[in-house]
Amino acid sequence: MDDFSGYHQIPLCLEDQEKIAFITIRRLYYYKMMPFGLKNTGATYQRLVNKLFEPFIGKTMEVSIDDMIVKSTLDDGHSQGLQSTLDVLRAFEMKLNLKKCVFRVRSCKFLGFMTSNRGIEANADKI
Repeated sequence: MDDFSGYHQIPLCLEDQEKIAFITIRRLYYYKMMPFGLKNTGATYQRLVNKLFEPFIGKTMEVSIDDMIVKSTLDDGHSQGLQSTLDVLRAFEMKLNLKKCVFRVRSCKFLGFMTSNRGIEANADKI
């Protein structure tokens, strides 16, 4: 699964909004959500998803920045793990990019590696 617009979904504190305001000819604008280009946006987003999915990481899912994979050895466990992941996303109003999401596959590429019921393996295209 792919998180839609990643860190653009993280709201900024009110006191921090004025620190990254910008001005135009007509008015002053404040970002309400974390914008692209700040020094620690990637690290902040990674800490957020690590905290949100802490009970699941390493067990039923893996997360790297905005890419997530729900894994299981049994079909029944997969549905439950996927439901738990979607519940967390819904609770924190995070959205997925459905054009980049694939569900119920036996193997797939994830961060350049092949994942399957055998585990994580090197991508044959890269060898």
